[in-house]
Amino acid sequence: MIQNDGDARRWPRRPLLRGTATAILAGATAPLAGPAWPGQAASYPNQTVRFINLFVPGGSTDLLSRAYCARMSDLTGHSFVVENRSGAGGTVGQAAIAQAAPDGYTIGLGSIASLAIAPWIYPSLPYHPQKDFTYIAGLWQVPNLLVCNNDLPVRSLPELVALVRANPGKFLYGSGGSGTSPHLTMEWLKQVAGLDIQHVPYRGGAPALLDMIAGRIQCAFDNIASVMGAVRQGQVRPLAVTSGDPSPVLPEIPTMTRFYPDFEITSWGGVVGPAGMRPAIVERLVELSRSAARHPEFQRVAADNGASVWWAAPEDFAAFQVEQQALFGRLVRTVGASAN
Repeated sequence: MIQNDGDARRWPRRPLLRGTATAILAGATAPLAGPAWPGQAASYPNQTVRFINLFVPGGSTDLLSRAYCARMSDLTGHSFVVENRSGAGGTVGQAAIAQAAPDGYTIGLGSIASLAIAPWIYPSLPYHPQKDFTYIAGLWQVPNLLVCNNDLPVRSLPELVALVRANPGKFLYGSGGSGTSPHLTMEWLKQVAGLDIQHVPYRGGAPALLDMIAGRIQCAFDNIASVMGAVRQGQVRPLAVTSGDPSPVLPEIPTMTRFYPDFEITSWGGVVGPAGMRPAIVERLVELSRSAARHPEFQRVAADNGASVWWAAPEDFAAFQVEQQALFGRLVRTVGASAN
């Protein structure tokens, strides 16, 4: 739950699937109402299904989306085809899903960027996160990783905190843009640790990483998949990961919760469709998605991209989105972030 706004240094632990306001959750799950439509559900799908990914090809969400669709194609004998519709923090593709026919043949990615952060930083969002979607399944979570320049004389998070506190305003941190999950994660750390460190926004995490390697900025949070290669090559130094448990790909790196018990945040992705999908079609997609998530090949792709497979059924995924949107609303209001 969101803490009282008067306590700027207290933040909620990772939102668990707790009780949520009935009216909001009812809106999120309302598309599951209606006749069962069993006859057509039994033959679903009988043609190609379009899966809209919200980001550019080649990134971790694209690879995970393609791994999911490959398993769904194997399970059904019909193609699940990824269509990349990137732009505006994932909102272009998310809007395309919301505007599609609710027949089960256009589904796509629901992500932290477009469903939890974007509502707070885009003033005219072309969809409503609860009213315009059918929540089908949560599939993966990916933590952020705090890394620093190798020349910085620190080897742990407490040492970084002590150094920044001793030199207020001297150091710089980077992010892939204002309002992104890595940016908001560092602003959260600034709040809980009392740090004075300046933000340098970049157009993506890659140029920020290059500047950190070169020493032009000192540290950053980024998606673990984006910096894992640089860590393994010894180009930057890892300090802490934002998941509640150690990352399976970098198990030796401590979690943020070791130092700040409530500090837990992950990026996440799942499957959503437009509002109004038939319950029987949703149930069929849930059944298929559960099997896809359990498949060893999907789990391998997840591990290769620093992700943990995360299963959330429709009601749980809808409730989780509501709580995540509330969490990031608090962060965005405190930081004053806006879209680039």
